[in-house]
Amino acid sequence: MIGFLRYALGWIVYMGFWGGGVVFSALFGVRYRPGNIYDRSGREWGKGMLRFCRIGVRVEHPERIPSMPVVFVSNHASQIDIWALLAELPGSVRFVYKKEMDWIPLMGLAMRRARHIPIKRQIKSQAFSSYDEAARLIHSGISAVVFAEGTRSRDGRLQPFKRGPFVLAIAAQVPVVPVFCENTFALMPKGNFSPKPGVITIHIGDPIPTAGLSYEDRGALAERTRKELITMGATE
Repeated sequence: MIGFLRYALGWIVYMGFWGGGVVFSALFGVRYRPGNIYDRSGREWGKGMLRFCRIGVRVEHPERIPSMPVVFVSNHASQIDIWALLAELPGSVRFVYKKEMDWIPLMGLAMRRARHIPIKRQIKSQAFSSYDEAARLIHSGISAVVFAEGTRSRDGRLQPFKRGPFVLAIAAQVPVVPVFCENTFALMPKGNFSPKPGVITIHIGDPIPTAGLSYEDRGALAERTRKELITMGATE
């Protein structure tokens, strides 16, 4: 019960303040600049939720992150993954969302202003070109965070990877950085709203270059990245 109250209060306080700040800024036409409200909101929300829920974070090998925009590919076993990645990954970090969400009042405007990365699902023959807008956002200095499994794992094990995140990295010609969030499932599995206090570890893998790769290489890139997460400790 105490865990749930901390979780709920964290959402009310931090999402209310920082989420409201993003919507307000978007409505008044505030443009993205590195370090402004659109960067601070996600980072401070993540830090606040971790603090309220008494969850500490260790980051292993942060020096492996290149000083350029990348596509971070992470496992996804818990809501805690989102808080921790927003709190700890450097630079301007954004999530990928379905472009159809642009039509949601206020939320769509806020996501566009904050430069979250839209992906429009199209037929296979048009799939690669549909990532052009997303690639331009990455080239402007935004790093993408994607959960290649597509949804949270129900048992904490690594699920098969979708190929979309790797099409994005290839279209942008930026490195893929494998990320393994350890112990998040134990503290807050899917469907649970009462996180346990504890410590999680974010493992950063070596960047995987995409220069020269094409759409046909997406499957091999996905498999290589998944193997890297297993090497870092993810279980199948």
